[in-house]
Amino acid sequence: MTRLDRLLRPRHIAVLGAGWALNVIEQCRKMGFQGPVWPVHPTKDQIGGLKAYASVADLPEPPDATFIGVNRFATVDVVAELAAMGAGGAICFASGWTEAGEAGLQDKLVAAAGEMPILGPNCYGVINYLDGALLWPDQHGGVRVRTGVALVSQSSNIVINMGMQQRGLPVAYVACLGNAAVVGLAELTGALLDDPRVTAVGLYIEGIDDAPAFAALAEKARAMGKGVVAIKSGKTELSRTAAASHTASLAGGGAASSAFLRQIGVAEVNTPSELIETLKVFHVHGPQIGTRICSLSCSGGEAGLVADLAAPYGIDFPPVPQATHDRLFAVLGEIPTISNPLDYHTFIWGDGPKTTEVFSAMLEAYDAGLYIIDSPRPDRCDPSGYDPAFAAIIAAQKATGKIAFPVASMAENLGEARVQAMMEDGVCALLGVETALAAVKAAQTGPGLAGWRPVAALPARATRMLSEAEGKALIAAAGVAVPKAVTGATIADVAGKAGLSPPYVLKGLGFAHKTEAGAVRLGLPSLEGQAEMPGATGYLVEEMVTGAVAEVLLGLRRDPVYGVTLTLGMGGVTAEVLADTVTLVLPVTEAQVLEAARGLRLWPLLDGYRGRPKADMAAVAAMAVRLGALMLDDDSLEEIEINPVMVRESGAVAVDALVRRA
Repeated sequence: MTRLDRLLRPRHIAVLGAGWALNVIEQCRKMGFQGPVWPVHPTKDQIGGLKAYASVADLPEPPDATFIGVNRFATVDVVAELAAMGAGGAICFASGWTEAGEAGLQDKLVAAAGEMPILGPNCYGVINYLDGALLWPDQHGGVRVRTGVALVSQSSNIVINMGMQQRGLPVAYVACLGNAAVVGLAELTGALLDDPRVTAVGLYIEGIDDAPAFAALAEKARAMGKGVVAIKSGKTELSRTAAASHTASLAGGGAASSAFLRQIGVAEVNTPSELIETLKVFHVHGPQIGTRICSLSCSGGEAGLVADLAAPYGIDFPPVPQATHDRLFAVLGEIPTISNPLDYHTFIWGDGPKTTEVFSAMLEAYDAGLYIIDSPRPDRCDPSGYDPAFAAIIAAQKATGKIAFPVASMAENLGEARVQAMMEDGVCALLGVETALAAVKAAQTGPGLAGWRPVAALPARATRMLSEAEGKALIAAAGVAVPKAVTGATIADVAGKAGLSPPYVLKGLGFAHKTEAGAVRLGLPSLEGQAEMPGATGYLVEEMVTGAVAEVLLGLRRDPVYGVTLTLGMGGVTAEVLADTVTLVLPVTEAQVLEAARGLRLWPLLDGYRGRPKADMAAVAAMAVRLGALMLDDDSLEEIEINPVMVRESGAVAVDALVRRA
């Protein structure tokens, strides 16, 4: 039993605030809540036909759940009174707290709550469609269900909109977090997952308050066989620091959050429609479907459309195996081209046995199949001619044990009743080709790394940038290869120091981006006659690295939520133009870095494209892990960027280093 059980699954409910209380009473009544609802009002004798109590102290017993619909100042006093009497929890509806600059008032609310859980403040409430308990002051779009998914949101309006869906998704709970002053995202979501009637969770996230706790939640969900899918807002915001590095611009916004969600096995989508369709997949089939997908339609246009729209999602369609080809050919003959996506034409339309054989034969060879089918609108047309095809889809799934997805090319072309009826048969119908493809891709998200947790985030602090010479000395001590070098106050100083072999690289110190400042001179056979560089605080001369087959970027930086992130991508002075990077959240292994690198658009150039020499990316991965260990061992380090890493066929050398530390 968790501390949220009474609040989420109450035996009795108290409501405060005349107008809001009446709304909550009406919603509980409509949904058939079986327990007592107790209005509290200092002057009214009854609200909504129910006896009203003058204060919470007059209630028959401490309420399991309370909806507090009074102003923010009165809310603090009510919360304190409820906590003292042993109430189960409360919804704090009023706004005007931290989000309005009243942090002190919110602190008083938290102190008043003590050990009693509250959702909010600035929170719309919670709906329990399983038991008919609604601490909800408004209309909603749901019905009573026996099982279903939970929708959790840090935006009340977003989840209100999602709750009005007509896509056939059974919803068990709708819950808002508001300002999450007492109960955070991971705790609320975990309490909902603990209900065995909840099959999956969909989240609208504005900010993750405790990344390690959220990672633990995701692992718990997977152990339960329940999928988690999220929309993470704020991807276009600039990162918290205007750092001088390329990493700051390339890894800002949503790169870190997307990497975190991927590493913990939470599916990420971009729109409410995609979230709902993914939840339907999880509700019916559980998390993580297979990646071998086929598509079937009775039109070449539909087959081509699916193939085109699937490409941006990274979904491809493996060729039809010969045995499957022969089985399909026996039914379809020589006119249709047996391929994937398959256009089976209309020769078998209306023939139940033949359609079932084609649908089953194709599905047998894959993990899941998309059956493109738009039913005629029933108000003006007769959709009964499509019944054999729908029946064949259901039969194919039952016969093969594989997943069959009926997919309407446009969302309105199946209808909620049809979707719900097919769900009763264990078949998940998806609405809209693009949305369906996004949902299928999201549902393929891996299980996450068992036991993995991000490192603790550190508070923001002032930092200083080390000179390149200092930075390279630091990373060299960690086992990272750097060029042989000497430093000096003037060019004459470095020219007079022996031990280096030409060609040389001469750099002026004190610049974040030396190339733009004209503070880098490459391939010098000698240092004689080199002019001083305006603005330089000193000089670094190095042996020029030769034999490189690629330039890559490695950037590690503190993140205010996820601890430390690692960015790997195509480097050099055009790093931001190419904008070809992948991001991971530490800790990571060399194998994980290599796997992420294979996701770069220009990976073929690193991997021997058209006879090019292969870059030793294993050496880059080893360098990344060493730098990661350095960051994790030294809390004073804020950022390390190596751009470029000169990658040879064997080995890699860090030829530039930007390091910031507290």
